Amino acid sequence: MIRRDFFKTPLALAGLTLRQPAEAAAAGEELAKAPDLTRSVAAFIVNTKYEDIPEDVVALGKKTLLDGFGLALAGSASVVAPVVRQYISTLGLARKSATVVGTSLKVPARFAAFANGMSIHADDYDDTGSALHVAAPILPPAFALCEEGRRSGRDLMLAFHVGVEAASKIGDAIFPRHDREGFHTTGTIGSFGSAAACAKLRGLNAEQTAYALGIAASQAGGIRRNFGSMTKAFHAGHAAENGSVAADLASLGFTAAGDVLETPLGFFQAAGGGFDPSAIVNRLGRPWMFASPGDLIKRFPCGTIQQPVMDATLRLIAQHAINAVDVDRVEVGGNQSNVNTLFRHRPTTGLEAKFSMEFAVAILLVDGKAGLGQFTDSSVGRAEVHSPRLHLGDSASRTDRLVIDLGAGAAGIIRRPRRKDGINESRARAGDRRTARRRIAGSLVIAALSATGRYKKSRGGCGNGHRFHALSPSHLRRIYALAWTGV
Repeated sequence: MIRRDFFKTPLALAGLTLRQPAEAAAAGEELAKAPDLTRSVAAFIVNTKYEDIPEDVVALGKKTLLDGFGLALAGSASVVAPVVRQYISTLGLARKSATVVGTSLKVPARFAAFANGMSIHADDYDDTGSALHVAAPILPPAFALCEEGRRSGRDLMLAFHVGVEAASKIGDAIFPRHDREGFHTTGTIGSFGSAAACAKLRGLNAEQTAYALGIAASQAGGIRRNFGSMTKAFHAGHAAENGSVAADLASLGFTAAGDVLETPLGFFQAAGGGFDPSAIVNRLGRPWMFASPGDLIKRFPCGTIQQPVMDATLRLIAQHAINAVDVDRVEVGGNQSNVNTLFRHRPTTGLEAKFSMEFAVAILLVDGKAGLGQFTDSSVGRAEVHSPRLHLGDSASRTDRLVIDLGAGAAGIIRRPRRKDGINESRARAGDRRTARRRIAGSLVIAALSATGRYKKSRGGCGNGHRFHALSPSHLRRIYALAWTGV
């Protein structure tokens, strides 16, 4: 039925009449608990100074910043990047003010943000653990404006932290329906973080900043059905560009709703069906996101959900010398949300494989590792990767375990997190029925990546990886040293 015709029917009118009081009451309650929410977020963005950010938070942010720059360089050699550069070359851009990382190309800030945001997210190797991937949509626009305006490292860090904090609290507050019904928060919520960072660097006042958030709300987009395709990276790049556009327009006098977050016709209601005021009112910087819940650095270039399972699989392989040829069956359980997200059960490309639990476990059994070199089209096409019989359970199955069935050999069980502290119990049963136990912090597997681990990731992604040899170890060490002493 055509949408405008639907509203001519008695059924539609009756439905609207029945629903309005309850919905209006709920929206009214939220609004009463969060008056002038958008303007308070704008005030936080405008008034926050570098000195307001705790030293430990600055240090934690540098880890994500370094990870982001490394991934921008690695992503510049991804399958996504040539298409992006070809697109930008068709635009006839005269201004050459900001760098597309990994190239000699310079373009206006908004397009550098777009390209670099896509590169950071292209391999699905970027940070995770909060309401969104923060580096891809927020670091590129801030970096582009800092390069364009010859700003300091402190300016970059301040804008980045302000953008991350605003986005994280907005993402925390929106009702779970937003994510559950298909939105990708890096594209939607990331647009607000980008706008916040750019508003800070543009020196917008509180009213202009509120307008920038309003403009960003009307640009925010990204749906999860596009996971496993180039368009997932587009979500991040578009969000990065959105904030640049929003701040630029607001600086020129462009107006928008000054209450776009909390109003009944605003973002929270339209995109999520409402919000939790307690997650955002008086919560900005209390605590900062990097302090709690914290940002996690991925060990593997694929979806967040696979990370603890893959880490546990590697532990089992190491403990019991498991070989792929000995495996009869692998069964991985997960809740319905896991199953809905990891819907690429028979991947045919490297991008699709990033959202396949089946491939994630199989490649570890076959290669013993899962880096950028494993998540490629050619690797996905290898016959031996598809030989283990893999099953991803749904919510009706036993959802708390990873089972590797070795027939006459050994079976391993990894129990998924049930407690709020994220502690898993790892068990592996050998052929003689003995059971080995290990306690692992399942939700902190990525966070536990040491400084050495992060350095090795940087070398693999932008130094000695399978794509190119852009940076030597000495160059990487110098970059790390500058990051810790130069801001």
